[in-house]
Amino acid sequence: MGFTESTIDPARFLEDVEMRIGEIVDVERFPEARKDVYKLEVDFGDETRQSAAGLTDVYEPEDLLGSQVVAVVNLGTVSIAGFESECLVTGVDSDEGVVHLTPERDVEPGTRVY
Repeated sequence: MGFTESTIDPARFLEDVEMRIGEIVDVERFPEARKDVYKLEVDFGDETRQSAAGLTDVYEPEDLLGSQVVAVVNLGTVSIAGFESECLVTGVDSDEGVVHLTPERDVEPGTRVY
């Protein structure tokens, strides 16, 4: 595996990208979307945001409910089949599908990721 992206300034990255820990408090199937995704409600402590997340290959809704995720919260809003996705739940590809990133221990929702 080779890394293909150019080097960026670490301070600039931390200034530009805001990632927070959120807890999934609601999961719904989303048959209207072109891709197989879930509608998520993610609690960040002082606010709750919606996300459309492609986690359907690996997780059933009950598997996700209550789990903590790493999410990018400052990308703006994207409309997906009329659903306003307000944050990006991060994940990695695996042989089974997309696996969400999560802290190794539970932390307070809204905690900033550095």
